[in-house]
Amino acid sequence: MEQAKHKKRPLSKIFPLRESNTTVLTEVIAGVTTFLSLSYIIFVQPTVLSATGMDFGAVMTATCIASAVATILMGVLARYPIALAPVMGHNFYFSFIVAAPVAAGGLGFTWQTALGANLIAGLIFVIFSATGIKFREYIMEIIPDAIKHSLAVGIGLLIALVGFQYGGVVVPNPGTIVGLGNPKSPEVWLTLLSTILMGSLIVWRIKGAILIGIAVTAGIAVPLGLIRYHGVVSLPPSLAPTFFKFNFLDMFKDPEIITVIFVFFFLDLFDTVGTLIGVSEYGGFMRDGKLPRANWALLSDAIGTVIGAVLGTSTVSSYIESTAGIQAGGRTGLANMVTAFLMLISLFFFPLVEAVGGGYQVEGGRYLYPVIAPALIIVGSIMLGGTKKINWDDPSEAIPAFLTISIIPYSMSITEGMAFGFVSYSILKAVKGKGLEVHWAFHIISAAFIARYVLLE
Repeated sequence: MEQAKHKKRPLSKIFPLRESNTTVLTEVIAGVTTFLSLSYIIFVQPTVLSATGMDFGAVMTATCIASAVATILMGVLARYPIALAPVMGHNFYFSFIVAAPVAAGGLGFTWQTALGANLIAGLIFVIFSATGIKFREYIMEIIPDAIKHSLAVGIGLLIALVGFQYGGVVVPNPGTIVGLGNPKSPEVWLTLLSTILMGSLIVWRIKGAILIGIAVTAGIAVPLGLIRYHGVVSLPPSLAPTFFKFNFLDMFKDPEIITVIFVFFFLDLFDTVGTLIGVSEYGGFMRDGKLPRANWALLSDAIGTVIGAVLGTSTVSSYIESTAGIQAGGRTGLANMVTAFLMLISLFFFPLVEAVGGGYQVEGGRYLYPVIAPALIIVGSIMLGGTKKINWDDPSEAIPAFLTISIIPYSMSITEGMAFGFVSYSILKAVKGKGLEVHWAFHIISAAFIARYVLLE
């Protein structure tokens, strides 16, 4: 009897099930629920990052392993049922801005350089989290709410725009820049109908709505010849093509890389703090307005980004989809162990991921991904929820927010959206006579953005 009690102590110390009013079975169900809610990233991430020339299979392996490790760390160190994976928005900044050719509107860096910049941003985050420096709270106080929320909305529009492009719904048009694709084409119909299907599943509060939508879409796409069946199970793809493939030698030849590191870091900071607060309030983990063990949660997040960059994937951070698992009863890090285990099991289903995430070339050299496209459109729509938190009645808040939101998708650049938002906010608050109410450090950042336009070629 004593031996049985002794054996139970290690688990109860790490995961206080009784104190949290939960059970092992409940935590398992919660872990599975969270996995179903966020596992679409396994299909989406390789598709997005392979646009830079990165190996599709290696990115999938890096995504699953980095997500699993970071999720385990969050479960063991911070003891919260909050899963982590590569974040939507960050991956688009990585692929379609930092590592995209200049001719396509990108910055022209190689994906190896982009990984290096992401690694440095992650290491900075690790230092601040590990040392307990209050820098993150300081930064969150500096940035006005209008800018924080508009950044998320702008990124959501960017993700949705790419989703419409992937599905052939929106195509290049010389006269109007973009136009509507051929409404009679099967990929357009599939994209639109699948978007409605996913939306319906979300309305009905079906767990894993996006994943189910992807599966149904793939099933329809096979007989239409839009994807090819490659099998179901195989050994995991090698990490060799992306593992530790940094390009530090050429990284700082272009001073623009400083801006890239800045954006990677701040996006990670905003997403992490915002998600942790939102999920923790939903789960009842906050105490007197503060999150216990917040340093451990932030450290887990930061380490996840570093591991992801080393293995070959973009920023790894806390996922808002963790609320699905919390709703199912998850209250401890034990749920994370289940989610992480399922992430690792997913490594052996590469043929399915390749079939779903792989695209096909159409006239004009464009590639379409109609199975993935609806998921991007839905995720983008969800991110527009931040608009309700912006004070649209105050022009000094509304105009900078609008500029941030619109410039990001119009320029395909999160950096430019931030720049327009920061600079306009500083100017309009000064015009209103409230410039001194804005933190002086915010004005410094705005001035730095102006200097960037003046000094950089």
